[in-house]
Amino acid sequence: MFDRIRNWRIRRAVARHPIAEPLWQHALRRCAPARRLGASDQAALRVLATLFLDGKSLEPVQGLELDDADRVLLAVHACIPILKLGLDWYDGWHSVIVYPDAFVPHRTHTDAAGVVHQTRTAMAGEAWGRGPVILSWADVLDAGKRPGHNVVIHEMAHKLDMLNGDANGFPPLHRRMDRRAWTQAFSDAWKRLHGDHDKGLPLPIDPYGLENEAEFFAVVSEQFFEAPAALRQELPEVYRQLERFYRQHPF
Repeated sequence: MFDRIRNWRIRRAVARHPIAEPLWQHALRRCAPARRLGASDQAALRVLATLFLDGKSLEPVQGLELDDADRVLLAVHACIPILKLGLDWYDGWHSVIVYPDAFVPHRTHTDAAGVVHQTRTAMAGEAWGRGPVILSWADVLDAGKRPGHNVVIHEMAHKLDMLNGDANGFPPLHRRMDRRAWTQAFSDAWKRLHGDHDKGLPLPIDPYGLENEAEFFAVVSEQFFEAPAALRQELPEVYRQLERFYRQHPF
């Protein structure tokens, strides 16, 4: 019974707020991971993006205006990671706050010596545990222009990571996934890349991924969808684990 009610609500939402064909084609032109999908997966993504727009509040600030094409594009980027997982994986939060450009939150923290520090660091995106996703629209539009870069996928990966607690690079794995294999793959890649970075060698991912385990997961998730061939070549075991987690083969 509950499945029937759920399916009825989905059909009603899609019927009430369909994504017009010109808006959909615009999004496909601007989102390479969506453009690479087969016809059936694109149709499923279109439904997910429709439901995302119906269930989440997109809130531009500081004078930014988002038209219908902008909103569809953002939703398509956001739904790429959950194409085979479902919108339930984004339950528990409701809003996406969008700044025109990089935003500078004011943070306070106290170090081990008890000294209070004030920090102001420009950011392209941020995800709060059960709070909003915050994005720079300029960086959303920059998706794919730099190899492996997609700030929306990055922040959505953080949201998935936080489903079982703090972001730590270890999202809730599916029942048939091996936790030891995940840990081994990510640990080995982490150690290797840190060693290469210390030696001044070029890295196959954005060096920001070496900040901590959570950022590593988010950065390789970006690369998995935006530049999958490069990730599979450089970090094959990480690639295989992401294939199993996202249940996708992005090329």
